[in-house]
Amino acid sequence: MCLTDKDLTQNPSHFEETDEIVTHRDMSWDDYRELIRGMRFFDPHIHMVSRTTDDYEAMRDAGIVGLIEPAFWVGQPRTGLSTFKDYYSSLVGWERFRSSQFGIKHYCTIGLNSREANNEPLAEQVMEILPLYLYKEGVVGVGEIGFDDQTAAEEKYYRLQLELAKKAKLPVQIHTPHRDKKKGTERSMAIALEHGLDPSWVIVDHNNEETVKSVLDQGFWAAFTIYPFTKMGNERMVKVVEHYGPNQIMVNSAADWGISDPLAIPKTAALMKMRGIADETIRLVTYQNAIDAFAKSGQIDVSDFENGLNVDQSEKFNGNTILRGGQQPRAAKDSLVIR
Repeated sequence: MCLTDKDLTQNPSHFEETDEIVTHRDMSWDDYRELIRGMRFFDPHIHMVSRTTDDYEAMRDAGIVGLIEPAFWVGQPRTGLSTFKDYYSSLVGWERFRSSQFGIKHYCTIGLNSREANNEPLAEQVMEILPLYLYKEGVVGVGEIGFDDQTAAEEKYYRLQLELAKKAKLPVQIHTPHRDKKKGTERSMAIALEHGLDPSWVIVDHNNEETVKSVLDQGFWAAFTIYPFTKMGNERMVKVVEHYGPNQIMVNSAADWGISDPLAIPKTAALMKMRGIADETIRLVTYQNAIDAFAKSGQIDVSDFENGLNVDQSEKFNGNTILRGGQQPRAAKDSLVIR
């Protein structure tokens, strides 16, 4: 069944109901993991500060070899500049180390998120320290920035950070709003163009069927977040890829403190495989496109991670290790007994 742009826009949940799809919905990880064994994945938007070590192990086992962690709102407002400093430092420090200890290369984007841009006195202070972090190793972009409630303050700090990105020669990672998404997405792109940004340096995130065509037509990268209930399901994502192809499209998980899934990318890849999508298309939207977009930062070298990292879990960061109380590296997860 071939869907038109109108079909996708007017009925985003439209996914041809077949016995095959119903069966897929009932499949477990053990049922589909063989389909993607040997594939590599790169998650360009995942908030690992919200995830556990079990998540890191499961991600590596599923083929995720690299990721980007954007700076974001962590669930409650920060109350002072020092909390931003500590958070940004963790993204370029401890979390980068923790990820490496599970064999996954960690990068991040740094920015003042749209929600906290509305606290203008604090936002002014944050803007002063952002350049201290944008030039650190592993920072591959300014993000995630953009709109939430689409206020004047959000626009002010979005514009200021676009200028920081231009000066630092870094890609921009845009957060599109949950409410009135189409308007917010168009506004975000228009402002980026007004500031003279090359669309190929801008990743527009959290797209859906209503926004994707305009994003692609204007030359921006279209990122899709596979996130239960609020953004995109992977059945819908498969349909988008079938309709638009792989060019300028990437998939991510976000996987923040809400109900989310850090294995969203390998699960989406498996569903694409089941639907007969070509391996090269799957590789582009779940691995290569994200790398190409963010490699413009000059910070990503695939040789660092594509064949795996050398892991020594006895290593320490500021005297701290991921091991506790005499733990041995890499516990066996298929055993009933936890020693």
